Amino acid sequence: MGRILIILGLLIAVVGVVLTLLERFGLPHLPGDILIKRDNYTVYIPIATSIIISIVLSLLIYLGSRLFR
Repeated sequence: MGRILIILGLLIAVVGVVLTLLERFGLPHLPGDILIKRDNYTVYIPIATSIIISIVLSLLIYLGSRLFR
């Protein structure tokens, strides 16, 4: 269990660094993302990005569960 938590923590850290770097260099908005800009506020709803992240995490969890059997 400890090894899985260490790997999960490192994975979360790597994803955080990658997202920070992509944001700094201008992460493009995917076609399914909703961006509403008004005078006083901006709302960003990342629907397509969330779906892609969900698929990638599901694959990683699936592969991780097969690897640590």
